[in-house]
Amino acid sequence: MKSKSLLLAVSLFLLAAVLIFVDHQLKPLPTALLFTIRWAAIAALALHGFYRRTLTTWILIAMFAGAEIGHDWPRLAVNLRVIGVVFLRLIKTIIAPLLFATLVSGIAAHSDLKKVGRMGVKALIYFEVVTTLALIIGLAAINISKAGVGAPIVSSTTETLPAQKLTFTETIEHIFPENIAKSVAEGQVLQVVVFSIVFGIGLAMVREERRLPLLTLTESLAETMFKFTNIVMYFAPLGVGAAIAYTVGSTGMGILLNLGKLLLTLYVALVIFVLCVLLPVAMLARVPLRKFIAAAAEPVSIAFGTSSSEAALPRAMEAMEKIGVPRQVVAFVMPTGYSFNLDGSTLYLSLAAIFVAQAAGIHLSLGRQLLLVLTLMLTSKGVAGVSRASIIILLGTVGSFGLPVEPVFILLGIDQLMDMARTSVNVLGNCLATVVIARWEGDFVEEATS
Repeated sequence: MKSKSLLLAVSLFLLAAVLIFVDHQLKPLPTALLFTIRWAAIAALALHGFYRRTLTTWILIAMFAGAEIGHDWPRLAVNLRVIGVVFLRLIKTIIAPLLFATLVSGIAAHSDLKKVGRMGVKALIYFEVVTTLALIIGLAAINISKAGVGAPIVSSTTETLPAQKLTFTETIEHIFPENIAKSVAEGQVLQVVVFSIVFGIGLAMVREERRLPLLTLTESLAETMFKFTNIVMYFAPLGVGAAIAYTVGSTGMGILLNLGKLLLTLYVALVIFVLCVLLPVAMLARVPLRKFIAAAAEPVSIAFGTSSSEAALPRAMEAMEKIGVPRQVVAFVMPTGYSFNLDGSTLYLSLAAIFVAQAAGIHLSLGRQLLLVLTLMLTSKGVAGVSRASIIILLGTVGSFGLPVEPVFILLGIDQLMDMARTSVNVLGNCLATVVIARWEGDFVEEATS
């Protein structure tokens, strides 16, 4: 029944597309006929969703239904905006505690970096170089494709922080918090990040018996906030549907073209990153490519299918150990990479943030873009393993830069398709990192069997 309902939905959508083309290019068709076909297709998709019962499916259904409501009943669609705003506010409450908990627990839990010493320093240097290259590629890709330019987004003045004109000195001062409660209340994400990093370093310096209770608390808080996110995401279909309906009702169907361009830009940028960064790194490190690709294929496939790096972690660690990476290297580099080596997610964040500015018609200078990228590089640490966490980080960051949040909200409609690709690159990058660090340390075992 699942396949039949999906086939029916696809068939009806194709029929609707053909009829719309005929209506626009050849001869006008009865409005009632087009209306009936479109809603029949959405009903068939909803039937498929009833049997499938996944959040991704219902977000997709809500996206189509919202666009149709916005097209057919624009006045009603504009009034639906309140549903999107409520969902958006729930998402915003997650940002500060999630960042604090993941950063502090990530840093303090790896206080054994001092014991690991040389390997820890090498791993962190490698992580930062590669993720910075990912950010730059994402930045370049969106500036070339200009996927957000011309997007018919109607900004909300109630949900956007005012843009701030700061000098270089004021910008530096603005990074550091004077009152963490004030930073949280004002949505100053970078200040929350700086506080969390210093707090995490301080906690790592505390002797173990004093550190463990607070570390346990932050780990519990992080786990709780991820569960909180899961609960809020159950309302995502309503929020996405309302946001799409409001956008289409206010501006028309043009936004869907921009989302398609963004999706294509992301996939092209990720392919470029793999071919122009990861492949040369593998060759320079003399990684046995055939063995590596064969070993990484399964965990990367798991990541692509589940959109979760954590789901692929056990298999990835086992696979890297089989091709010759010592267990102690895998056990250290792979979990650390899940906090600091988020290649796909960091590329996506830089690309999506500039898309938001383009969609809002706001020109960001190169210096402003670089500061935005630096902020994203810091805020993205520790959350790549959880599906859709990148959207939360993006929301908090663009808000603190005075950019409207509506374009971010619209991204939820295609977030699953983007999440599958960026998560796969996260896992691939971490698998490669274990081999590179093992090579760097001279510990890679060539004779290991795959």
